[in-house]
Amino acid sequence: MKTKKILTIGLTSALTVLTACNNQADLADNPLLKESSLPYGAPDFSQIKAAHYLPALEAGIAQQRENIERIVSNTDAPTFENTILAFEESGLLLDRVSRIFFALSNADKTAEITETEKRVTPMLTDLENEISFNKQLFNRIKTVYDNQRDSLKGEDQKLLDEIYKDFVRKGALLPDDKMARMKEINMRISDLQQQWGDQLPEATNDAVVWVETKEELAGLSDADIAQCKQDAENLGAKAPYCIVIINTTQQPLLATLDNRDLRRRVFEASIHRADGTNKHNTFPVVSEIARLRAEQAQLMGYKDYASYSLEKTMAQNTDNVYAFLRNLISAYTPKADAETRAIEDYARKTEGADFQLQPYDRFYYSAKMKKEMLNISDDEVKPYFNVDSVQKNGVFYAANRVYGLTFKERKDIPTYHPDMKVFEVFNREGKPIALFYSDFFRRPTKRGGAWMDEFAKQSRQRNQLPVVFNVCNFAKAPEGKPSLLTWDEVTTMFHEFGHALHGMLSDCQYNRLSGTEVARDFVEMPSQFNESFASIPEIFDHYALHAETGQPMPADLKERMLKSINFQPCYALGENLAATCLDMAWHVLPVDKVPTADQAAKFEADALQQIGLLNAQIPPRYSTSYFNHVWGSGYAAGYYSYLWTEVLAVNIANVFAKRGPLKPETGQEFCDKVLSRGNTLPLMQLFSDFTGMNAPDASALLSARGL
Repeated sequence: MKTKKILTIGLTSALTVLTACNNQADLADNPLLKESSLPYGAPDFSQIKAAHYLPALEAGIAQQRENIERIVSNTDAPTFENTILAFEESGLLLDRVSRIFFALSNADKTAEITETEKRVTPMLTDLENEISFNKQLFNRIKTVYDNQRDSLKGEDQKLLDEIYKDFVRKGALLPDDKMARMKEINMRISDLQQQWGDQLPEATNDAVVWVETKEELAGLSDADIAQCKQDAENLGAKAPYCIVIINTTQQPLLATLDNRDLRRRVFEASIHRADGTNKHNTFPVVSEIARLRAEQAQLMGYKDYASYSLEKTMAQNTDNVYAFLRNLISAYTPKADAETRAIEDYARKTEGADFQLQPYDRFYYSAKMKKEMLNISDDEVKPYFNVDSVQKNGVFYAANRVYGLTFKERKDIPTYHPDMKVFEVFNREGKPIALFYSDFFRRPTKRGGAWMDEFAKQSRQRNQLPVVFNVCNFAKAPEGKPSLLTWDEVTTMFHEFGHALHGMLSDCQYNRLSGTEVARDFVEMPSQFNESFASIPEIFDHYALHAETGQPMPADLKERMLKSINFQPCYALGENLAATCLDMAWHVLPVDKVPTADQAAKFEADALQQIGLLNAQIPPRYSTSYFNHVWGSGYAAGYYSYLWTEVLAVNIANVFAKRGPLKPETGQEFCDKVLSRGNTLPLMQLFSDFTGMNAPDASALLSARGL
């Protein structure tokens, strides 16, 4: 189909619109307004400057506006080609530029990027409102949906369904007064999320705990102490050492830090980073976003935002989500209580019978128990988890064994930061299929956490191969030292690469349907499934090599390491359940029940109490005031998806295990039936087509977690 010929205006036209009002950069020389000459159309970061983004984004907005106008002013009867395909391809320039820009706003947010984001975010929201509530455009889409849907097949029909339903869900059928209010809400939420995106990284950076002496860091490895020294230098050297706060509630260094008062300071810095007990308070933003989301749902005829959001997921409704969660909670709670008692009893052997275990003590004494019972510690195994070996000899090796992929580093392709690496990806036949970037090390300009995204999504319609990247927040070792990972960080790398595989192995016609463009409670399945390869002995042996000697992990240490993976598993499940229930609690509220900023902390405690998860020893993985998934990303009423998709992932891993976990035939079948299909078929059908199961088996999750 000749989509581009049907609709795409010349870029010259968009540039003409802007020339009179934009003097910030010479548009003719703006590299973002030219198709990249690099392989795969990769962004040419050697040419792109911060000043280029705003004019390029404005040009993309102008181009899409003009393309939409061409669609609605077309006097021909609406058809799939002149309306649906035309709309699908109407924002090519804006899509390309915004993907590059927002990659940097998350991973390398300089002052210039921050300023551009503040200026462009309302422009983009305004454009989205214009499109979503364009009655002429929607009437053409509805005409095609009403009259041509049954004659369309496969991805054409799915594309029509997704576009039509997306307009309806955004309010295209609302009466004028409600439509006007929905526009206002969209604009305000956009502004609030911009505020959140500015406030939370600043709060997390400011939460750093400064340490005056090396003696206070007793218990940490030499490598960790060197990292604390390096971090202090990087952050202004207010003291000789510092402990940086990461995005989660618990902090990894608490497992080995002997100084109890310092452990307390680190934990309290984490949980209070943005709750108003210091200069940072995100609760006003949280409360207003929650109230506006509840109003959105009300306008659309739903009882609450969760009901509105879940309609398009595998779970479908709040009853199914809560039934799923309560089954897990009932099985988990007695085991969690027993685990806590065991840790406290262990601590009392050395600290005295009246010792009261605190949340900042749990990791410390749990690690000591693990060392005593299994003769294993993180410091013992970390030298075998060199970041480069985990990537090349682990993550890439597993992808080669299972999917036949090979990776060639491309040092000729520029990146937005010197720490990044770029790899060209080839399939079994040696055909190039994707570019993959990795950006692993933390820095002040990068938000917390780990994620996957794409500079360009796969689309046969656009003749575009995927350009995918992973971002993490691992500690970068001082110059000349190897960067070592914890086991949790090893699985994080495998996890994010599972998302990358979902993007790289996509084989879909349309951009809107390709790769990871699936419901939240399916999108985490490929990533969680990919974690399973990290502990398969053949894969493990291939990457667990000593950073200095290159020798494989000794057999006895490997056996102890693998046995320790599910040691005291209740914490990991409990912190996830608590965060999930917090997310749901905020999003099942009607408008008049949403707490104010002053009530938010009490609301959190009450919500956890009511569901049976108020447990000082196992706090939420993310508390309300720093829950970026929910307030800054797209996981509102969707954080349950991590547990939901873990069930799917375990079911799929069991299929692999039965057939032989590294058999290429199984990998190819999984690719053909799941990873390559994007959102082109019902998601339960994709799961069933591969597993042969009519429904997921949730009992497998507890077994897989050692519970």
